[in-house]
Amino acid sequence: MQAFDVKRMALDKFPLEYLGEVTFRCFFIFVVVFLFLKLTGRRGVNQLSLFEVVIILTLGSAAGDVTFYDDVPLLPVFAVFFSILLFYRFSTWLMGRSHHFQNWMEGKPLIIIRDGMFEWETMDRENITKGEFYMELRQKGVEHLGQVRLAILETNGGLSVYFRLDEDIQPGLPVLPEDYIDIETLMMTSGWYACHQCSLVKELKVGEKAVCPRCQNLTWVRALNTVRA
Repeated sequence: MQAFDVKRMALDKFPLEYLGEVTFRCFFIFVVVFLFLKLTGRRGVNQLSLFEVVIILTLGSAAGDVTFYDDVPLLPVFAVFFSILLFYRFSTWLMGRSHHFQNWMEGKPLIIIRDGMFEWETMDRENITKGEFYMELRQKGVEHLGQVRLAILETNGGLSVYFRLDEDIQPGLPVLPEDYIDIETLMMTSGWYACHQCSLVKELKVGEKAVCPRCQNLTWVRALNTVRA
């Protein structure tokens, strides 16, 4: 074998006409995948649950290989999609009749913020990291947790946020990037501070060092109480 053989890299043993077959294979699998998503009742990928994402990934090999491997026939691939569609329909039928089975397959919504504070036990148990979570909050117009009455992490990964009225906003942990906040262990001024880890809000005095009674953290951030723009 010769390295960087242009003919081998371009078409290898296949004739030029095989490109037309590849085009047809791509069109075939495009139609099959599109019909699969239509039959499952999905309008967009962002609506897929974890269970449905697993199914799509399972189909990835069948959908990809058939588009350009000459020894992969079309009808078995169609049978793969049809079989998985039946499995999907049967699973959704079971989930519609068993709440426990639905929770096991898809999980259940999780309350992440309640009354301006993280549900710390839930986040710790589910191993939810705060970086991307903060980003989603910022994209929904949240500056600090004191603006939030309730935030729910949905089974499809989306975040539902319910805000407090302006007159009910309380001091809360900022969700700004860390470059834009001051993290302190020794309070430089007196006022309301939020635990940098679990979001507990506490009034602290200048020069005070405090241990969070909720999570035993030692770092604090000056709480904000601004209203939403």
